[in-house]
Amino acid sequence: MDGMNELKNRCLGCKECPLGAQRTNLVFGTGNENAEIMLIGEGPGEQEDLQGIPFVGKAGMLLDDMLSMIDLDRSRVYIANIVKCRPPKNRDPLPEEKNACSHWLRAQIDIVKPRIIICLGRIAAAEIIDGDFKISRQHGQWFDLDGVRCMAIYHPAALLRDGHKRPETFADLREIRAEIRRICDRTYA
Repeated sequence: MDGMNELKNRCLGCKECPLGAQRTNLVFGTGNENAEIMLIGEGPGEQEDLQGIPFVGKAGMLLDDMLSMIDLDRSRVYIANIVKCRPPKNRDPLPEEKNACSHWLRAQIDIVKPRIIICLGRIAAAEIIDGDFKISRQHGQWFDLDGVRCMAIYHPAALLRDGHKRPETFADLREIRAEIRRICDRTYA
């Protein structure tokens, strides 16, 4: 199996959808390749496209705060997105774009081998957990997928837009922390 750097280098040349021709930078992933926890978002925004790193804008700062609340930081997780290039004007990724990137994400998951996947938002949850995922009803629920515990929470950008969702998300984060303590081999708290 390829290592993450080799996989990223192959992805740099990807032309499977039009997003690759429009990007400033590939936003492949970041963090600990040996992490037991993987976070998956939908796709890069403007700041991510400029810097080539997932979750570096305002939503990224909130994500860092959220991780800190459950005794984590970026060195203890791996962060990726469904699509690796920014959709124009931050629109939702189209089905053909998600399909074109799906093998990259599967390969990232195969390399990391997480015990827990946290989907950040509806689009990631629909891609990873269930195509009909309803974030307002199903956030905070655990799903078992091929031996991996999966949960979706509200995307940090959604929390910036609607602060009323924050108490629910804080409860979800506490549940994530409890599950990390329960099933992860390495001490996370």
